[in-house]
Amino acid sequence: MLLLDSPLPDRHTIAEDVQGILIGTTLVALGIQFLRASELFTGQIAGLSLILSYPTGWSFGAVFFALNLPFYVLALRQMGWRFTVKNFIAVTLMSTMTDIMPYAISISHLHPALGAVLFGILAGIGLLSLFRHGATLGGVGIVALWLQDTRGIKAGNTQLLFDLCVFAVALLLFPWQIVGWSLLGAVVLNLIITINHRRDRYIANS
Repeated sequence: MLLLDSPLPDRHTIAEDVQGILIGTTLVALGIQFLRASELFTGQIAGLSLILSYPTGWSFGAVFFALNLPFYVLALRQMGWRFTVKNFIAVTLMSTMTDIMPYAISISHLHPALGAVLFGILAGIGLLSLFRHGATLGGVGIVALWLQDTRGIKAGNTQLLFDLCVFAVALLLFPWQIVGWSLLGAVVLNLIITINHRRDRYIANS
């Protein structure tokens, strides 16, 4: 375990960043498939994208990619070009994989409780992999990491607060059972991040 006053770890090599980002985006994209199979959603930009894609039939990947575009401005100004490029690559990969995976995997039945938990675990571990390699999936993740590195506010807490706002709005659009199961998945995800992602171990622009 690194102490706060310990030397910063060496930067990852390009190969290490590539595998870390690929693993992270793949796990989150797979988690989205479990949400779809259970007809659930999640928080953050991914949740907003799912909420928009269900009634409109729009591609989740396209909506997710478009909603993330404004956040690159904050990323570039506050976190640097390296972090911004990694985020753009991660968002592009996840958007593409999420739309392609249904052609390779089909889930005929999945209880919403299991779907929510599986999503939370997969997405939580996937985001940890991205954080470890200096990336997020854009959106609130960029704001959360910026606040953690500059204000000491845990990234998981910021994301959970935003999620609660999203779910409050969702109560007006979906049955409460769907919102409840979806909230379970978001809580599992954010608990994993809050417990396991610490600034003294891994920094956003490593």
